[in-house]
Amino acid sequence: MEKLTVPTTPIEGQKPGTSGLRKKTRVFMQRHYLENFVQAIWTAIGGVQGKTLILGGDGRYFNDRAAQVILRMAAAGGAARVIVGQGAILSTPAASNLIRQRQTDGGIILSASHNPGGIDADFGIKFNMPNGGPAPEDVTNRIFEATRTITAYDIVESRDVDLSRTGETRLGDMIVEVVDPVADYAALMERLFDFDAIARLIAGGFTLRFDAMHAVTGPYAKAILEDRLGAAPGSVMNAVPQPDFGGGHPDPNPIWAKPLVDLVMGPDAPDFAAASDGDGDRNMILGRGVYVTPSDSLAVLAANAHLAPGYADGLKGVARSMPTSRAVDRVAAARGLACYETPTGWKFFGNLLDAGRATLCGEESAGTGSDHVREKDGLWAVLLWLNILAASGRSVAETMQAHWREFGRNYYSRHDYEALDKTVADALMGDLRGCLAVLPGQSFAGRRVTEADEFAYDDPVDGSHSAGQGLRIGFEGGARAVFRLSGTGTEGATLRVYLEDFVDDPTRLDLAPETALSDIVAAADAIAGIGAKTGRLAPDVIT
Repeated sequence: MEKLTVPTTPIEGQKPGTSGLRKKTRVFMQRHYLENFVQAIWTAIGGVQGKTLILGGDGRYFNDRAAQVILRMAAAGGAARVIVGQGAILSTPAASNLIRQRQTDGGIILSASHNPGGIDADFGIKFNMPNGGPAPEDVTNRIFEATRTITAYDIVESRDVDLSRTGETRLGDMIVEVVDPVADYAALMERLFDFDAIARLIAGGFTLRFDAMHAVTGPYAKAILEDRLGAAPGSVMNAVPQPDFGGGHPDPNPIWAKPLVDLVMGPDAPDFAAASDGDGDRNMILGRGVYVTPSDSLAVLAANAHLAPGYADGLKGVARSMPTSRAVDRVAAARGLACYETPTGWKFFGNLLDAGRATLCGEESAGTGSDHVREKDGLWAVLLWLNILAASGRSVAETMQAHWREFGRNYYSRHDYEALDKTVADALMGDLRGCLAVLPGQSFAGRRVTEADEFAYDDPVDGSHSAGQGLRIGFEGGARAVFRLSGTGTEGATLRVYLEDFVDDPTRLDLAPETALSDIVAAADAIAGIGAKTGRLAPDVIT
């Protein structure tokens, strides 16, 4: 086996976003592209000499080849050990758990999360820190700087490592340890939740469906929901991970998981249904005739987490991303909990969790999690919901009604305008930013603006400052419209508009969201001029 130093030059556009580097798969397959970025990670973390790393991904196209390249580069860099999920598979929360349990020096996760997979679709790579969470901005900035100055990368020549069987092998002086990707994660879930109570619920006739969307959570869900908890065979749908996610879009929302939504709204609906995404960190929760918004789900979990053994002693605090509805804020105020508003991106929750200031965190884009790992965790959220239902004896619909009666209802929706021309999207945001100061006091679609600003965040733990995190417009009565450009796409720009209104009138708790939010939708368009400036008559996706 020979170590090679391969001359290279910087490649434009390798700046990591909030969830690492995401590009089209064919871009990653270009000569030097993956290798340059991996070498930049090594540079940013002070090299990998003597270090132990976790490696795995969601099984999308190019996952297996990329894993072999990274192993050869880790060996060339002098790493002591790389722990790899069997078949190069690890869900993102399972990878975070392994980093923490094995006390490694971090890990590399190969995923573009909820983005489609395949040779003509998307691929991604990110580095997670020794706490199990995504690299913070100072590290991603160092990675980016390293991509701009790279002149060579190191790699060893070798045959592929057999990742199909668990056990240890060597790649030069480096140990490659292949582990069962499910076992440690399943054991953690059993420590957090009352599996016996959930199993009794299911044995009593409670029915469920879990749509793994041909993505990474299939093996995890089958092992836990069917094998351990006793759900009927076939309760886990689309359970076999596929490189192109079965040709689907592995994003657990009512658009891309429509067959599951149709099922729960039909005559043969199960009592409970859920879905997770490409890498297993997102979730969608449904009940018979009920869709639970991610913001409402976070609030319900915060209000009822004490029913699960792992949270029986109560919560230290809660945190949400700024665009997420303020439903959880009302739970925190009623229960005397600290509540934090952070920028979008799970890495911002890490300091709060590490410092013991928060226990539960969530963001509106279907991500919830707790201090058990440092990533959002789709199957964890499903199990906490099941634990709550088992302990309370309520259905999903009854749980939501009880929650709204106690705390009021934050009607909420997100409108996505995808693949916009970036110049147009930037101009729209620039124009809106320029008029924030004069908006308070004006009325649009019958709603009076009370406040308008650009969100910035000062981390209460380390004092770091994050500016330019989204534009917020508040209206009388607790309504909001939030505008931001997303960093999770791979082409063009996605404008996301978050719309919210609060209702505590008991006679208005069962409105259709589109009815409850109609004037806020109209006000947001009137203020920003979305239709006129983008030419789009309607959002591409409404969730």
